[in-house]
Amino acid sequence: MPSVRYGLRIIGNNKLLLLLTAALILLLWERPEKVGELGTFIHWPTIAALTGLMILSRGLEDSGMLARAGHVLLGWARGQRRLACLLVLFSALLSAIVTNDVALFIVVPLTLALRTLTPIPIGRMVIFEAFAVNAGSALSPVGNPQNLFLWQASEVGFMEFLFVMMPLGAILLLLVLFLIPFAFPAQSIESADLGSSRPVKISMAGVSLLFYPLFLVMLEQGWSVSALILTALVYLIFWRGVLRGVDWLLLLVFVLMFMVTGLLASLPWLHGAATLAERLPGGIFTSAMLLSQAISNVPATLFLHHFTHDWQLLAWGANVGGFGLAIGSMANLIALRLARNHRLWWSFHFWSLPLLVMGWLAGMVLIR
Repeated sequence: MPSVRYGLRIIGNNKLLLLLTAALILLLWERPEKVGELGTFIHWPTIAALTGLMILSRGLEDSGMLARAGHVLLGWARGQRRLACLLVLFSALLSAIVTNDVALFIVVPLTLALRTLTPIPIGRMVIFEAFAVNAGSALSPVGNPQNLFLWQASEVGFMEFLFVMMPLGAILLLLVLFLIPFAFPAQSIESADLGSSRPVKISMAGVSLLFYPLFLVMLEQGWSVSALILTALVYLIFWRGVLRGVDWLLLLVFVLMFMVTGLLASLPWLHGAATLAERLPGGIFTSAMLLSQAISNVPATLFLHHFTHDWQLLAWGANVGGFGLAIGSMANLIALRLARNHRLWWSFHFWSLPLLVMGWLAGMVLIR
């Protein structure tokens, strides 16, 4: 499974790199005077914070601790509906701590392992896990890339960001749980024996757990670069394999996203379009949700950030935009690719489009 996981990451990132590189070349052809400003478009504290979190998440994953927790969780299930609830809650919690894509790479393989052990709708389970990580990651400043960027760019405290996101994130998670009785029957399932999980590397798990809160405290103090250097040195000395396993291509993707969205925001005709978008019901909240359906919620956030100072509504709209069309969030695409079942795309949108509408309506009520 690790080779499949990394293969999917490389394939997906290579496509994004090609697309973003082509967009960068076209935009520089249109605005060649902006070449010298490309570095100023990149929010380096966010890149440093994202790099450090990817290293720590990788450390937790390689230690085997998360896989062990998943095995224990699956052992508690006695029925399809209960199993779905446990997996949704576990996925949501993981995504708030170790980001949404890492959570999926832990939970989805464990779920797929049930395929030959018990007759349950595995594909639908994977779909709801994608919904769960979108909802759970909305709660946390480090749950997904758009939250991490807005937290660093807004310079607000960790707890302040958390409290701002909590009402919407909690509602999104409740909406996912609300749909479970309609998607999964209450019938019992046979106890699934997944076998023993790989042994946990205690020292790696302990250091990763210790450094996580320390890293967040340093981010809160504005020491993102120092936090990254300290974290990278520890793993370089003791567990170099963790650094080799980090998805470095993904970091390059985010650097290019900053450049492309910065260049787009410099185009005069787009200023008028952004002003018009703010006149929609819900303003920037609705604009971020709709734009996410076209270009995914991370680039939508980076682009719209140039036109608004209301990071709260932008964060809400981008996180709601993770539902709806599969392209709304990279987590959706990761989950569907891991499932390796093309028929799930129709089923995914059957459930995700109502979630998008309900999430948007809930956000509108909260705004008012």
